[in-house]
Amino acid sequence: MEFNFLSHISHQLWGVKQIEKRDSVLTSKQQIDRLLRPGSSYFNLNPFEVLQIDPEATDEELKKRFRALSILVHPDKNQDDPDRAQLAFEAVDKAYKNLLDPEQKKRAVDVIQAGREYVEHNMKEKKKQLKKDGKPQFLEEDDPEMFRQAVYKQTMKLFAELEIKRKEREAKDMHERKRAREEEIETAEKAKREREWQKNFEETRDGRVDSWRSFQAGKSKAKKEKKPRSFLKPPKVKMEQRE
Repeated sequence: MEFNFLSHISHQLWGVKQIEKRDSVLTSKQQIDRLLRPGSSYFNLNPFEVLQIDPEATDEELKKRFRALSILVHPDKNQDDPDRAQLAFEAVDKAYKNLLDPEQKKRAVDVIQAGREYVEHNMKEKKKQLKKDGKPQFLEEDDPEMFRQAVYKQTMKLFAELEIKRKEREAKDMHERKRAREEEIETAEKAKREREWQKNFEETRDGRVDSWRSFQAGKSKAKKEKKPRSFLKPPKVKMEQRE
């Protein structure tokens, strides 16, 4: 069964305090577990989350973080679990390459910003409603840690939704390419059948003409050899003259 990211994300969120301490406290095994935890195919869509680095980090900081984390999860350093270590290393390498690409990096930053704006807009609307109802305008997201957790959660949802849409487009495109290919094959086979029929028609044309001529000649000969039908004529009767 496919992992339902959107319905299980709340159970997979790491606490903000744990996120803030994650840089050096996690061991190789813990980093591998983090990168391969349930739902990782969606969690790891955020390259900043994979590398545990802020979007505002400099290129040099990004490079240092990649080196440290890639060494930590490298299969050579985790020979007791090389297969999982390889998968974790590939996730780190992919995230780093994505952030080296300006377009991919901007897309990730835009998603994170959209998550923040969504939470801020939601808070604003909730406070309007509280004010209208005459209730205290206090939300749990007013706490900085709860606010960051809400942004983190919404950001992961946005990354997941974008990935789901991407897969749907990819599946649709694949279906269209398959259909176009099938039509192309059918057209080619039809053209081939027509060429073979035309070739066979041309090759047998002389034989058909000879057969027709022989048939016509046979009819003419039979007509010539046919004897005319004879009929018995009645005797002529002479009329006697009257005296």
